[in-house]
Amino acid sequence: QVQLVESGGGLVQAGDSLRLSCAASGRTFSNYGMGWFRQAPGKEREFVAADNRSGGSTYYADSVKGRFTISRNNAKNTVYLQMNSLKPEDTAVYYCAGPSMSTFAVFTTDTRYRYWGQGTQVTVSS
Repeated sequence: QVQLVESGGGLVQAGDSLRLSCAASGRTFSNYGMGWFRQAPGKEREFVAADNRSGGSTYYADSVKGRFTISRNNAKNTVYLQMNSLKPEDTAVYYCAGPSMSTFAVFTTDTRYRYWGQGTQVTVSS
């Protein structure tokens, strides 16, 4: 059974930074890419960032390019999302996700992910 647990969310002001963490268990972490999604109140779940199984390839939503960075520590079975220059529109519950397929590809749609964490709240005030 694969389990994902997010942490690191909080209440910040516009321009501040946060670093989210996602701890994974239940499989060989280095063999799978990971993704980050978010869901704001009243909106659908939105893709944020993803990497491939080795972390060598990444992809970001246009809304976060240049501000957010996805990275990982395979030895710790943990993937991170560094969020800089936060804006009020970044306010959402952020979810870590893992696909069931081991591949070089970077997945940017939620339909390609089988495992999801419980989410961590990020609130950015203006």
